[in-house]
Amino acid sequence: MAASPPDPANAPRRHIPTDSPSRGALGPGGTADAPRPGEAAGRDGVPVVALRDVWKSFGAVAALRGARLSLYPGEAHALVGENGAGKSTLIKVLAGVHRPDAGVVELDGAPVEFRGPSEARAAGVAVIYQEPTLFPDLSVAENVFVGRQPRGRLGRIDERAMVADARALFARLGVPLDPRRPARGLSIADQQLVEIAKAISLDARVLVMDEPTAALSGPEVERLFSVVRALRAEGAAVLFISHRFAEVTALCQRVTVLRDGAHIATELLADTSVDRLVRQMVGRAVDARYVREEHEPGEVVLEVEGLTRAGAYRDVTFRVRAGEIVALAGLVGAGRSEVARGVFGVDRRDAGTVRVAGRALPPGRPRAAMTAGLALVPEDRRQQGLVLDLSIQRNATLPRAGELSRFGFLVGGAERRAAREWAGRLRTRYGALDDPVGTLSGGNQQKVVLAKWLATAPKVLIVDEPTRGIDIGTKAEVHRLIGRLAADGVAVLLISSELPEVLGLADRVLVMREGRLVAEVPRAEATEERVILAATGQEVRP
Repeated sequence: MAASPPDPANAPRRHIPTDSPSRGALGPGGTADAPRPGEAAGRDGVPVVALRDVWKSFGAVAALRGARLSLYPGEAHALVGENGAGKSTLIKVLAGVHRPDAGVVELDGAPVEFRGPSEARAAGVAVIYQEPTLFPDLSVAENVFVGRQPRGRLGRIDERAMVADARALFARLGVPLDPRRPARGLSIADQQLVEIAKAISLDARVLVMDEPTAALSGPEVERLFSVVRALRAEGAAVLFISHRFAEVTALCQRVTVLRDGAHIATELLADTSVDRLVRQMVGRAVDARYVREEHEPGEVVLEVEGLTRAGAYRDVTFRVRAGEIVALAGLVGAGRSEVARGVFGVDRRDAGTVRVAGRALPPGRPRAAMTAGLALVPEDRRQQGLVLDLSIQRNATLPRAGELSRFGFLVGGAERRAAREWAGRLRTRYGALDDPVGTLSGGNQQKVVLAKWLATAPKVLIVDEPTRGIDIGTKAEVHRLIGRLAADGVAVLLISSELPEVLGLADRVLVMREGRLVAEVPRAEATEERVILAATGQEVRP
């Protein structure tokens, strides 16, 4: 049984009116929390925002149990924990989406109560959520400045100024996005970049970044980090949530660990190690390094010839053999996800053929692809991988509905057993299998998408960003699962923005640039440098 929260603090709380102007960035200040038992001591100073012994429950589930956090101006602070540890709930308390059941939120050292996200934004808190939430029928520029559009004469929206301001933000991020194009149809990576531009445009005092790099490749990540470092230099406080420890150590000065909703530790990154952080996160040691053993692949299972879709990719040709993992690498916008969708038949292609075990697949027919033994774990799980209002067990068994049915009706016991088996294998955290899948954290939603397709025992598995938003312990298990599938003869087409993941799993790396395959690198010759050089159009040294 979860512990009960203490009585709410009696300290008076300030109310932030929704029309309060943003205070702008503060000057440089302290970069470490006041000493606490089990925490690293730091410099004196008042945090911009702090959570003190915050509790939050949803029904019988305690999402936060005495969580605490302090963010200082000029500091990048990492927040780490397994999926379901309470990170998303903590963020939503900071953002005014949730009110704590007990505990105190402080702004500039004084208790405050945000009655909604608009009040948190007015106080200078900007959040980049793990799952982009754009208006698909508005332009990119309108999404960046929604509710804050610049006004011209007679109070009308100044569209020219809005587009120019959006273009300047994307130039700062080093992203060639057209501000006038509609948001509908943007890749998940481009959607995330729009969300980042929106947050940066707020000139926030506190910038909360929830897995902002999960769909970005190396060069995009480094450009984003350059912007974050500039914001820190201007005095902003940054809260960075990521499962990529290399990024955490490159960007942040301190780290806070949550486990099961409780505060475990806050330490200076210089005084800890990745192994120690992982043990604090999961309560045990985890070997996150997975490297496949060399083996001889079998016959060709997937053949793609001359695949072309105007404006997305052209003349893409490759083969994947049984037991082989072939990775598609490249920068954001290179066309990797679009090729995956074209192979599976989600998008119609203009030219080219796709064959599975020698059988040609009709274009634009995903059901035919599934019948032939293809499975696709998509990049955008919320839009393409899940039905958010349906239950966890229904989502986990959707592709197998016919197999689990009798006389056209789903057999509840069989469906539940199948869902429970895969939820256990992927260590999915949930309250009840009947809960809507949309109530899960992003990482646990990703596990349901993986379970749904892995349970079909496919001949060809296409996995697009399979570990996006997944914690380090489950990531290692997903890598082993993919490796075991390949060992059992499944042909795997892997798309990932994490080069260590690509290099650890792939037998061959196909590099895409601007919609075309530009290099094929065998496993023995694959390095991060060589892949990045090919992806950016530079000379590849032998």
